[in-house]
Amino acid sequence: MNTIGLDIGTSSVKALLVSPTGEVVKVSSPEYPFQTPKPLWAETNPDVWWEATQQAIRSLLENTDPESVGGIGLTGQMHGLVALDVKGDVLRPCIMWNDQRSFAECEEMTSIIGKDEILRITGNPVLAGFTAPKILWVQKNEPEIFSRIDKILLPKDYIRYKLTGEFFTDVSDASGMSLLNVGERMWSQDIIDSLGWKRQWLPEVSESTEATSLVSSSAAELTGLAQGTPVIAGGGDCAAQAVGSSIVEEGKVSVTLGTSGVVFAQSDEYRVEPEGKLHSFCHAVPGKWHMMGVMLSAAGSFQWFKNQLAVEESRIEEAGGLNAYDNLTSQATKIKPGSEGCIFLPYLSGERTPYPDPHARGAFIGLSLRHGLGHMARSVLEGVSFGLNDSLTLMRNLGINPSNIILSGGGTHSTLWKQMLADIFQSNCALVNAKEGAAYGAALLASVGIGVQESVENASKEWIRETEKIQPGENLSSYSKIYSHYRKLYPSLKDHFHSMAQVMEEAEG
Repeated sequence: MNTIGLDIGTSSVKALLVSPTGEVVKVSSPEYPFQTPKPLWAETNPDVWWEATQQAIRSLLENTDPESVGGIGLTGQMHGLVALDVKGDVLRPCIMWNDQRSFAECEEMTSIIGKDEILRITGNPVLAGFTAPKILWVQKNEPEIFSRIDKILLPKDYIRYKLTGEFFTDVSDASGMSLLNVGERMWSQDIIDSLGWKRQWLPEVSESTEATSLVSSSAAELTGLAQGTPVIAGGGDCAAQAVGSSIVEEGKVSVTLGTSGVVFAQSDEYRVEPEGKLHSFCHAVPGKWHMMGVMLSAAGSFQWFKNQLAVEESRIEEAGGLNAYDNLTSQATKIKPGSEGCIFLPYLSGERTPYPDPHARGAFIGLSLRHGLGHMARSVLEGVSFGLNDSLTLMRNLGINPSNIILSGGGTHSTLWKQMLADIFQSNCALVNAKEGAAYGAALLASVGIGVQESVENASKEWIRETEKIQPGENLSSYSKIYSHYRKLYPSLKDHFHSMAQVMEEAEG
C-alpha cells in the first residue's frame, strides 16, 4: 500500500505520495502566508492549513485510486498554539513557533515550577517559542478567549482533527510544549497542576507509529481520500526529518546546513544537558529520545557574506558566468586551513546552541593586510563548522559517540565544506538519497503504522541508502588546534556584546 506524508510547514503544506518501497510517486506543495501583526508576533489562521491540505491531497490523488493509500503520516511545524472551543471552532489565530512575545511568561512559568524541575521533567528550559508560555500569555492578555478553551492542539494535530474528528498528538511533537514529562513520555500532571490548567485540554499522546484515528466521511468528501483511511500519529518536523534521513539508531547524527543549522542525534536513553544547552525530546522512533542543537546562522552566514561582500562574484554570475557561491568556494579552496589566522564568529542573528544569547554578534577576528576575500570566505565556512561542532561536542560529553554523520541542506553542494565538516567533526560523513525531508519521514512512519514495514529501523534500511561518503582527511590536527582558539572567543567577547546592545538601545531610545 502507498502512504501519504503531510508536512504542515510555516509557509506551505508539503504532501508526498510514497510507494511501499520508498519511491516518491508525486509531490504537491501549496503555499500560504502568515501574519506579523506586531513586532515579535507570528500568527496564522489554522483553516488556511486545512484548505491547503485539501488541495494538496486532491492533487496527489489525481489519477490515483484512493483505496491504494493505506495510511497518512503527519508532521509539521512544532510549538504552535491552536486553541479550540467546546464546538471545535478555532478561538484565535495560531501563535506560531517563531512568535517571541512570551519572554515574560517564560520567566513566570520557570519561577512557578523551578528551573531545575522544568529541566528535569521536560528536558529543556522554557523558551518563548514553546507552547506553554503562549497559553500563559493568552491567559494574561486575552482572558475572555482563555476562559473558552476546551482543547489545545499543535498545528499538525489540528489537521488530524479536521481529517478524523479525533484529538491526538505524538510524543516527539508534544515534547516541545513544556508540558510533557519527556523521560516518561506522558503529560506532566505536576506542571499542569502548578499552572492551574486542565489536563482535558490536551489531546491523547501516543508513539509516532500508532494509528490514532480514521478519515471521516466529511473529510473524505473534501479530500478525495477513502473513508476509514488510517491516520498515523507522526512526529514533529525535526524528528520526522531525522527519520527521513535514517537517524533511527544511537551513533547516527544528522547535520542540516540550511539558513540555520541543526545537529540532531538519536539517544537510546533520556539524556539531559545539565545547563539545558541542548534540546532533549522524545524521538519519533518508539521508545527512543533525541538531542538537538540549533545554530541560527549556518548557510545563512555564507549567504550574508556573498550578498554583502562578494560584489564582483555576484556581477559575474549575473552576467551568465560562474555561480557566486562556487566562485567563493573556489577561492577558499586555495587557502590553507585556519585562513591564516582569520576566525569568523557566526552569531549574525544571536545564537541558540551552545550560547542562548540574542545579543551575540558575528565577527572576523585576526584580520591582517594579507587577508583577501578567499581567506574570509574560508573563515566563514570554518566558523560555521566550528559552531556546529559545539553542539556535537556537547552530545559527545553526554556519551553520544557518532559513527556516521548524515549531511543535508544547501551547504552540501560544496565539496570543500563537506570535507571541512568531516575534518572538524573528526567523523565519517555521508549524504543519503532521501531529499524530501520531514514529509518523507512522516510517510515512512505511516508505512510502519499500517504494517507495511515491521519497524522504523527496518523501513529506514529498505528506503534510505547512502549516496556519498566523506572520510576525515589530513587536516584533523590543524582544525583541532584552531577550534580550541575559536572556543575562547565568545566568552572573551560576551560582555562587549551585551554592553554594545545596551548602547544601541540607548541610542535608538
